[in-house]
Amino acid sequence: MKKNNLIFFVAVLAVLFNSCSSKLTPFTERLYQENGWTDSDLKKIQFYVSEDIVLRRQASKGVSQIDHGEIKIVDGKRVEEIVIKKGTPGVFLFQPKGSRFAISFESRKYEDPYLVFGPSKRRGGRYTLRARDWNGNNGNGKITYDNKTYYTPSKSAYSVLLVDLKRIKDTKVKSRTAKGRTID
Repeated sequence: MKKNNLIFFVAVLAVLFNSCSSKLTPFTERLYQENGWTDSDLKKIQFYVSEDIVLRRQASKGVSQIDHGEIKIVDGKRVEEIVIKKGTPGVFLFQPKGSRFAISFESRKYEDPYLVFGPSKRRGGRYTLRARDWNGNNGNGKITYDNKTYYTPSKSAYSVLLVDLKRIKDTKVKSRTAKGRTID
């Protein structure tokens, strides 16, 4: 009997934990258009990345210190690597063009580095990672990050922006209607 009580207790805890935790939803073009969010609205939304994104670039021979990222040896070459892990929170900075978003996953003193995401028709309007070119350097994506050119594996094209939709919908708007004024 004690074993059944323990199983029941664990099951109840699991249900309670799942109901309290946030569920992340892909950010889509439809969601964006239906809500008519402005840039200032988008700056209030917490974004997350759905998959690991790995950025690599060949380190120049004269580099003795790297400010951000790590130096690794790949195929006998020194490379700088930046990893943005699945679930990393990011913020909206601006729209570089159209409905594309510049999302920053790290803060700097002067200029925040960012990645560009935009709606993908092939992915149901989900905001996916954008690159200047997905055919260069062995099928890797060519991306500008922190004013430098990096390459990312083609699987990074499947990274999408996620949002906590429940938290966004819980936003309350205080509204009132002016009654007007008449001449005394």
